[in-house]
Amino acid sequence: MRSLYSKFTLTTILIMLLSGLISFSVSNVYYQKELKRQNDTKLISIAMDMADFIGSHNDTDLHSYFEHLGSIGYQIFIVNKNGEEIYYGAGFREYNLPEEAKEMVLDGEEYHGVGAFPHKTFVTGFFANELKNTVGIPFEYRGLNYGLFIRPDIKLLFGELHSLIAWLVAGMIVLSVILVLISAKYLIRPIGKLNRATSLIAAGDFGIKLNIKRRDEIGELASSFTKMAIKLEKTNEMRKEFISNISHDIQSPLSNIKGYMKLIKAVGTQEETRKNIDAVDSEIDRLSTLTRQLLLLSSIDSRQDLLNAQKYDLSEQIKMVIRQYQWNLSEKGMMVSYSLPKAYIVADPPLLYSVWENLLTNSIKYSSENGEIDIKLVEQEEQYEISIKDNGIGMEQDELARIYDRFYRADTSRTRSVEGSGLGLAIVHSIVYLHNGKINVWSIKGKGTTFTVRLPKEVVKTK
Repeated sequence: MRSLYSKFTLTTILIMLLSGLISFSVSNVYYQKELKRQNDTKLISIAMDMADFIGSHNDTDLHSYFEHLGSIGYQIFIVNKNGEEIYYGAGFREYNLPEEAKEMVLDGEEYHGVGAFPHKTFVTGFFANELKNTVGIPFEYRGLNYGLFIRPDIKLLFGELHSLIAWLVAGMIVLSVILVLISAKYLIRPIGKLNRATSLIAAGDFGIKLNIKRRDEIGELASSFTKMAIKLEKTNEMRKEFISNISHDIQSPLSNIKGYMKLIKAVGTQEETRKNIDAVDSEIDRLSTLTRQLLLLSSIDSRQDLLNAQKYDLSEQIKMVIRQYQWNLSEKGMMVSYSLPKAYIVADPPLLYSVWENLLTNSIKYSSENGEIDIKLVEQEEQYEISIKDNGIGMEQDELARIYDRFYRADTSRTRSVEGSGLGLAIVHSIVYLHNGKINVWSIKGKGTTFTVRLPKEVVKTK
């Protein structure tokens, strides 16, 4: 399997070669379509200047004049009506000028060999040192018609430039490859670190340290990766705590049931047997409540897209919860005051029922005898605000950060005095979040607790 480093370098080099090939092809098309014609026109103009000079200076020595032109960078071919042919300047690689071209120029027409040169490669078209790759015009000297064919001596004019371009291109290619290898190593190295960190996380080691300080996408990825590792470590700790708590919460009532069953089996009075059966029944209720809450949490986690929202009266629902637990309130001599005006909401009724049920039972559990609970519903512009306030035992400020964690119980005194699974507030938080709402808590140790729930008047159904 090829490494990312080799793939990156190979891809970059191929891109360089491909872009060079495309640029060369585009340049070739431009040369064939435009530059060849321009070069042909320019050479015709130069040749006509030469002919005009000869025509106006009949006393000029023709041979010396063309020898001079050949020495300064032109390849020249002269032919006359008598069939005499003379070459000046550097020789041609191929002497392939058609006879028809010679006759055409001697008859007074122009020959456009540069513009009509075959469409081959750019290098062949521009540097082809062939006699047919010339332009030709007629001129007259001392009463005799001549044909003048010229082209620039590329080797003479651009010989050093050829070497310079060759070294420049070679240097660019070599330097580009070296820089690609170095830059690829610089870019790929952090990915290698991330890959090793991934292996460590897969092995259960979340204490990774990525020394990647970059302000680009890879730097952002490394930062996100580190945050993910921290969250995974926390999740792993929560998972272990969850397993430990649920094992304890299930094992405890099972042990109690087993103990009471032994007492029932033993010979005892009818009254003792009845008490033991009641105790077993109570422990079964605890298990039933725990499993029901676990199922509800699982349902909430898996039904993000299945919210069954419908319109109903929120105030009547809260009153129904209060009536359901009126007996529990009376047993502790507690008072409930409430202000619940009509409030129609589009939400999932069973889920929100669980919210009010958990918050109210929490207030009842952690309030002393003859305590008070105050419930208020306030309509705002786009939401409802529901507050449930009690004057119970309250919580320390450092406990508030974890009250929504599953199986978390605020303190041992609460655990000893009141039975609970530690899932109620986790359920409340999940349901409120599912409804795009917010929940806040205010609490002072020994003075009481207030939960405030804010819910939009209409929850948008997700499909």
